[in-house]
Order: sequence, then C-alpha cells, then structure tokens
Amino acid sequence: MANIRFQALQSVLTRVIPEIKTPSPKISDYYAANVFDKKKMKEFLSTEAYQGIINSIEKGEPIPRDLAEQVASAMKSWAISKGATHYTHWFQPLTGSTAEKHDAFFEPTPDGNALERFSGDALAQQEPDASSFPSGGIRNTFEARGYTAWDPSSPAFIMARTLCIPTVFVSYTGEALDYKVPLLKALNALDKAAVDVCHYFDKSIEKVNASLGIEQEYFLVDIALFNARPDLYLTGRTLFGHMSAKNQQLEDHYFGSIPERVYTFMQDMETEALLLGIPLKTRHNEVAPSQFECAPIYEEINLAIDHNQLLMDLMDRVAKRHNFKVLLHEKPYAGINGSGKHNNWSMITNTGKNLLSPGKTPKNNLMFLAFFVNTIRAVYEHADLLRASIASVNNDHRLGANEAPPAIISIFLGSQLSDLLDEIETSRISKKIKDDALLWQGIPKIPQILKDNTDRNRTSPFAFTGNKFELRAVGSSANSASPMTVLNVIVADQLKKFKYDVDKLIKKGEKKDVALLIVIKRYIKESKNIRFEGNGYSEDWEKEAALRGLPNIKTTPKALDALLSDKTDLLFSETAVFTKREAHARHEILLEAFYKKLQIEARVIGELGVNIIIPTAVTYQSKLVQNVQGLKALGLGEETYKAQLEIIVKISEHVSFIKGDIDRMVAERKKANNIEDLREKAIVYDEKVKPFFQAIRYHVDKLEQLVDDSEWPLPKFRELLFIK
Repeated sequence: MANIRFQALQSVLTRVIPEIKTPSPKISDYYAANVFDKKKMKEFLSTEAYQGIINSIEKGEPIPRDLAEQVASAMKSWAISKGATHYTHWFQPLTGSTAEKHDAFFEPTPDGNALERFSGDALAQQEPDASSFPSGGIRNTFEARGYTAWDPSSPAFIMARTLCIPTVFVSYTGEALDYKVPLLKALNALDKAAVDVCHYFDKSIEKVNASLGIEQEYFLVDIALFNARPDLYLTGRTLFGHMSAKNQQLEDHYFGSIPERVYTFMQDMETEALLLGIPLKTRHNEVAPSQFECAPIYEEINLAIDHNQLLMDLMDRVAKRHNFKVLLHEKPYAGINGSGKHNNWSMITNTGKNLLSPGKTPKNNLMFLAFFVNTIRAVYEHADLLRASIASVNNDHRLGANEAPPAIISIFLGSQLSDLLDEIETSRISKKIKDDALLWQGIPKIPQILKDNTDRNRTSPFAFTGNKFELRAVGSSANSASPMTVLNVIVADQLKKFKYDVDKLIKKGEKKDVALLIVIKRYIKESKNIRFEGNGYSEDWEKEAALRGLPNIKTTPKALDALLSDKTDLLFSETAVFTKREAHARHEILLEAFYKKLQIEARVIGELGVNIIIPTAVTYQSKLVQNVQGLKALGLGEETYKAQLEIIVKISEHVSFIKGDIDRMVAERKKANNIEDLREKAIVYDEKVKPFFQAIRYHVDKLEQLVDDSEWPLPKFRELLFIK
C-alpha cells in the first residue's frame, strides 16, 4: 500500500494540463447551444405547436397528444442535426442522483433498412423498471412498473450524443417516486397563494414564480490520490487522517489565485455547462485548501434545481478529463470547512417584481412587509420540518462547525430590518386611513433595501440578504428540491392563512390596509423567537434557543420525526404536496439511507484498520525492535534506544485500542443489523456504532504521526489538500 501511495504522488507530479477548446470567445455565441429552448422551438415547431408548449410552460395547460407528436418530431430533427443518436427520460429518483435509460432513435424496417423514429408517446411517457429505486414500501420488488412523464417546463438538452428529456417519476398507482413531483406541486401551491395576496396590492399580477440561485461548493483532489484512499473512494470522505500542519488557518486560499490545473478544469466545466444553458456566473477559491465554488445567475426554481443536478454530474465527468475527482461530500476532511449548497430564494411576479424587495411607495412597502413577515412566520411555524429537509448523515458531520450553520433553525435579518420590525410591532395603527394612502403612527419610512444593506452571518441557517432569503444549511451533495419543496409549501400555507386572517378583519369592517397591518403586527410578535442576530455557534445561543422553544435536533434520525407529525400531515394534505403514504415513505427512505451509509463507513473502518493500518504499524514496529536489538548487541546503553522503546510501546498501545474498538464496533453493528424498526436501527447506528469512528480515528491518526512516512499506506492530508 505504501508503494501505491508514492506511485500516486509520482503520477500527480507528472500531470499534463489539458488544452481548453472554447467554442467561441463570446459566451453569448454558444450559450444554450445544446438546449431545445424557445429559440429552437420557434425554428423547428409550427406556430400552433410552439404556442402549445408556451401555454404549458407559463400557464400549466396540458399538451394535446397531436401536438406532442409535432414536438417529438421537431426534437428528433434538432437532436439528430446536433449528432444525437439516442434519447432518454432524465429523472431524479430518491437515490439522490439522476437516472436515465437510453434508447436509440432508429427502428428497423421490413425491407432490412432502418429509420429514425421518435413518437409523441415516447416523448410524453416511458416505463422504466421502478423496482430497484427507493420507494419506502410504495412498490414491492416484484411490482416493477413505474412511469416517467415529460416535464415541458424544463427544456430538453443534449449530452454525450443523447437527447435528455427532463421528466417526473411516479409509481404505477400514481405516488411520487422522485424529487420533482412534490416540488412542482409546492410551486403550484405557492403561485396560487401568493397571487391571492398580491391582489391586495396589484390586481394585474397573474403569476408568481419562486426564483433560486444555488451556490455550489466542492473540493478537488487528484484522482490518483483519490484512488489510493479506499475511504474516499467508498464513502466520499476521509475516515482517517491527521490534520496537515498548514491547512486553512492563514486564510490564504479564500478568493486567492486559482491554481493553473484547477483553472483549466473550471474553464472546461463552465464551457460544457454554458452549452447546456446552465448560467454559471461566478467561480472562486473557497476557504479550505482545494475547496472551490461556482454559482449561476438566478432561475425559475424547477429549472435551477434541474441545472444543479446536471451540473454535479457534469463536474464529475469533466474532472476526470483533468485527472481530478470532485468531492461533493459535505465534510470530506475533518478539521476544516465542509461544503454546502447555499440556496438563495425569492418570489418574482409575472410583472417582474421581486416580492422580497421593498419599493418607494407605502403600498409597495406594505406589500414587501406582507411577504417578508409571512416567510419569517412560515419558517418559525415549521422550523422542525425545514431542519428535516436538510438532514442527512453527510450533513450531520458539517452542521455547526467551520462556518456551517448550526442545527438550530433561526433567521438573521440584520440590525436595520430587525429594528424596523420591532418598531412596527410596538407602534400604534392609525384608524384614519384614506383610500389613496397608508398612514400609521410611529413607523418610519422603510428604506429601499440594497443588497449590501444587511451584514452576512455565516452561522445563520436562514438569512435575509437584501432581496432574498439564503438557506445556508443545505448540504453540498443534496438535491435542493427537498428543502425547496418544504420552503415553498410552508410559505404557501402561511400565505393562505394570512389571507384568511386579513379577509376576516375586512368582513368585520376594517379597511384593507388597516387589516393587513394588524395581521402583520401580530405575526411579527408571534414569530419573534425565530429571529437571531448573534453567534449561532455559542453555548449561550443553545441555552437561549431552548428558552425560546426552538428545536435543536443535531442528528438525522430524530430530525426526520418532523415528517410524521400531525402538523406536517395536515400541512401536506391541505396543500396536496404529499399524501400521508408518500410522506411516510420518504421518512423510511431517508432512515434507510442514513443507517446504510454508516454501515458502509463502519465496514470500511474495520477493513482499513485490521488489514492495512495495524499491519503497517506492526511492520514498522518490528523494524524498531530490530534496531533496538542491534543497539543492545553492540553493548550500547539504554539511553541510546530510549526513544525507539517509547515509540514501540506507543505503537502497541494504539494498535491495541484500534483492534479492541473495531471488535466492539463490529459487535454493535451486528446487533443493530438485527433491529427491524428502521427508526430504532438508525438511532442505534448513530448512538452505538458511530461513536467508535472518532475513537478509532484518534488512534490511527496518532500512528500516522509515529510510523515512518515512507511506510504509511494512505496519502496524507498535506498531499490531498494542496493541488500540485
């Protein structure tokens, strides 16, 4: 193994930087060239078919089957003109990855020739085998049928000579088996609820779209070093490894000069992404060594999530061309920053107004307050569900450490807005309101809030950053559809309640603006406990959060209980986002994924510890024993080999601890495996098996410091963390 490590290091030093071939120096010349977007639709479709697609995208109208035939023919013609030979329904099952099954366009003819064919039926629906995808008991293994159905709101694209058609994935009986179906339902619920509230202020608003910008953090490591680390290869993170003497403490990597090899990878990856219509705008070094970030321009949320899922796949493909491996695990290295996926969320009307951006008139400011305060109250009411939506075994390693937000869900507004809400809460409402103006006593004019008008708080899970809310707690490997489904549905539900409360006051004789402000004031007071401007890492905050009644659920199995609460059941049923069966199925799937990942990590720790680490340590110890014996044979005194004896003893102690802890860990793992109840099994893995990981790591890392560097079998952090 030691030879493998040094062979990997040698291959790093002989890397050749691939040449980047950019289609054109102007991005606008090739942006979305591989996307069947509106421009291509207009070119390849009849006017009738084009309008049908637009109506489906913008108004949700169904596409008649005869128009589907026209669209399929046009897609095929365009795709073949771009060199495509196959097509696939591209979907997002509950594995966390994307899925695809490719079919060729061609069909043989009776005369022995072949034709390229692609029907409207093939476009609209396919029937992939659903038995091997997670279903949480919705589908039995022998019940293999599932359906993918075309999502016209997300445009088709070409990747690797294959036409990829974004689709939803449902069971034979109609339950959602993917992330997209509940997301689309949540967006529809938000649209309806938000438009109803908008009509208090502007009757011309007909649609509200949720907008999303996803900042994607990731690590890069040389692929030869990655392949020489079985723990990285099998689990996505280093289960062992002593911290490098130099890591991120000098803060010299953040926004620093991008290493040349990384720069060429970024250029290549960005070119591929831009061809696929992914509007990447930003790239930079992140805080930790070999950690980077890319960020796109805001998009409609369904498309933004599709693009992020596609981007993660694309990054990995392109990285291999540059002899890199992309690490999307939330905490691939202990002791330094982990990676997140910051979700910047807002609501945009069909008139172009950002509902989370105040205007210059009292009416616009009151409109802003309505959506702003309702979002705060929604998060307050369902903080536990939002916490559950970002829960995973990977994210448990990250939350609450090295600039990642804690498990306590709170909202950061900045001093200006926080003070403003306090003033509104304590102000008196004037009952003398004219029809054309809003006048109330004691409330200052709301300033036009600029992007830099609120400070940033890296310890806040949910922060207002000028004209949007930033959910910082999402893990880097996660599908953002899960937390965005929850965020949109809880805001939709809250807006419906807001309209009910306002209408009730209006029916009692209150004027509209007075009724709006009375309800807003009440919501500000009721949700005040969720607002926090301080350090989310402090022990004082944990104590204060407990007094405020805010949940602090640090591990996934217990955080996921929120999916099964009566309050959540009511929320999902009233908004029709999940049936009770679907919600309970997701709970089961997430618990199973949690314990299985810990099970894999436990097995890897056992194999590496017993088969690699201990033999390496004993081999080196034997060399020291031979050295001591030789010195003794020369008649030298004990002081000449005292240091060697100390190392020999320490190695034995650490080896003994490692072997003993591995044996105890295996015994606990076997007990856990016999537990039938998934929640109990996940908790036992978390509380009985997982604690051994750090204990074993401690002793392995001590051995790493004792054993001759040339003998140590695993690439070390100082080699993994710095791009050569």
